[in-house]
Amino acid sequence: MRLSAFALTWRGRGGLPAFVPDGIETCSRPMAARPLRSLWRRLDYPPIEYWTGPVDVVHGTNFVVPPSRRAARIVTVHDLTAVHYPELCTADTLRYPSLIRRAVAAGAWVHTPSAFVAREVVEQFQIGQDRVRAIAHGVPGAARLATGDAASGRRLAGSGHFVLALGAIEPRKGLPLLVRAFDLVADADHEINLVVAGPDAWGSDALTAAIEASPNRRRIRRLGYVGADEKAALLAAAAVFAYPSLYEGFGLPPLEAMTVGVPVVATTAGALPEVLGDAAVLVPPGDMEALAGGLAELLQDGGGRAARVEEGRRRASAYSWGRCADGMLDLYTLAGS
Repeated sequence: MRLSAFALTWRGRGGLPAFVPDGIETCSRPMAARPLRSLWRRLDYPPIEYWTGPVDVVHGTNFVVPPSRRAARIVTVHDLTAVHYPELCTADTLRYPSLIRRAVAAGAWVHTPSAFVAREVVEQFQIGQDRVRAIAHGVPGAARLATGDAASGRRLAGSGHFVLALGAIEPRKGLPLLVRAFDLVADADHEINLVVAGPDAWGSDALTAAIEASPNRRRIRRLGYVGADEKAALLAAAAVFAYPSLYEGFGLPPLEAMTVGVPVVATTAGALPEVLGDAAVLVPPGDMEALAGGLAELLQDGGGRAARVEEGRRRASAYSWGRCADGMLDLYTLAGS
C-alpha cells in the first residue's frame, strides 16, 4: 500500500516531511490554502491527483477535502461552530460549511470525532447516517504528559496552588467567564491563582478586558503559548483544570488533564458530556455561579475530588490513537472498496 501525505498550506510548504512517519511519501508541490479553497467551493478543480498522482482514497483532515478524479473522499468535520455560532468564527472558518456541503453532495464520506457531531452533520447536511463515521481522537503525547515536572510547573505558574486553563485564546472557549467565576472563588480562597496558557487566536481582547477588570488580577497569570514540556509541567502542578467552552466537538485539553490526574470542571457544551462522562464536574455553559461552584468543589481535598481523579484517569485511557487508527483504517477500506 502506498501512502502519501499532503498539507493544505502555503506558509508550511516544505515542512511536511518532518511531521510524517518513515515510509510515507509527501507531496512536493505546494498547496496554497486560500486560493484553492476558493476554487473548490465552485469547481472540482484542481483535483488531488495533481499533487499525489493516482490514489484510491483521499482524506481531508480539517474540514476541507480536495476534489479527485477517481478517488473516494473522506472529510473530517471536527465541529459545526461555523453553523451554530458564526459570530465566534473567522471569515476563513465561515467558508467551511459550503466546502463540506459540496464534498458531501459529490459523495464524500464524513469522519467526526464524536457521535454528537455525527448527528449534527447528518441533520445539517442531509447526508445518510451510513456515510458518517464517529471515530474518537486519542490523547496526544500521553506518555510525555506523564513526565511533567510539578516544581517547574509551579515556577512557571508563579504559584503552588492554581486553576489551569489551557488552549488557544478565542471567544468559543469562554475564558472571560472563567475570570469572573475565579473572582467568586478567590474571595473565599485567598491562596488560589488562575493561570491561562495558550496562544492568542482571535478575539482575545475580551479576555484582556476581563483580567484588567478583575479585583484579583494580580493572582491571574497569562502565559501565552507554551511548549510540550511546559504544558506537561503546568498540568503536573495544577490543582484543577477548567474548560468553560461554549461549544465543543470533542475536547482534548480536559482529557489531557485527566490523563495525569488533574480533576476537571467543564461545561455541558456540545460533545463534552459524551467525551468526559461522569469523570468531570459538568456545568451549564455561560453559568458563572455554577462554574465557580464546580471550581470550589474540586479545590476541596476530599473523597469527591479523589473519585474524580480516579475516574478521569480511567476515562482518558479509553481514548487511544491506536484505537483511532484502527477505526480510520476500517473507514479507508470501506470508502475505497
